[in-house]
Amino acid sequence: MTISNNSWENLNNEIIACRKCQRLVIWREQVAREKKRAFRDCVYWGRGVPGFGDQNARVLVLGLAPGAHGSNRTGRMFTGDSSGAFLFPALYRADFSNREYSLDRDDPLILHDLFISAVCRCAPPGNKPTIEEINNCSGFIKREQVLLGRLEGVVALGHIAFNEVLGLFKENGIKTADYKFRHGTLYKAGDGFPWLMASYHPSRQNTQTGRLTAVMFDEIWIQVRALINK
Repeated sequence: MTISNNSWENLNNEIIACRKCQRLVIWREQVAREKKRAFRDCVYWGRGVPGFGDQNARVLVLGLAPGAHGSNRTGRMFTGDSSGAFLFPALYRADFSNREYSLDRDDPLILHDLFISAVCRCAPPGNKPTIEEINNCSGFIKREQVLLGRLEGVVALGHIAFNEVLGLFKENGIKTADYKFRHGTLYKAGDGFPWLMASYHPSRQNTQTGRLTAVMFDEIWIQVRALINK
């Protein structure tokens, strides 16, 4: 199936312009005005953040939401914050990225065979979106999944992302009662549906406490590389 560039452009424009969740719109724009001291000279994005990466990717990486001073500032998922500083080196080591870091949406970062998205497209206060806010964004993920015509698997970064994928599976009649979130666990739905890999989110809370180490994270991407190279 051939996907036109217009399909991606239309979807991304909808995400950027979306104002469904009043709480999130107020918060993202307030953060963009007030800024963080370290970024006081930056022009913040302050809008919905589209997914990005290889549109022919076989792997979808699903995070939680833009960081207030990361993606909400730069306009690109995992770009310019501590989570991205942990994620992109791991992707580079597994040959999914051409460089180890990303600071700006216009930098020369290129993802290979991998597309990065999130459950929520606006930065939520306290990094905690509500159920209603998650549901308002669910249609965007479904459309990205359709547009990713070569998709083979999903890496869910964190419990909420994992549950979001389970919801998509359930809508297609897949029984997920035995699917439990455990770091490094792989689930295969079969019948042409993508496999699902669970991973801790590379948040500062997880990486600085040692809950998620670089070695643990590398093991995720080694498994993913082996899955798509079969």
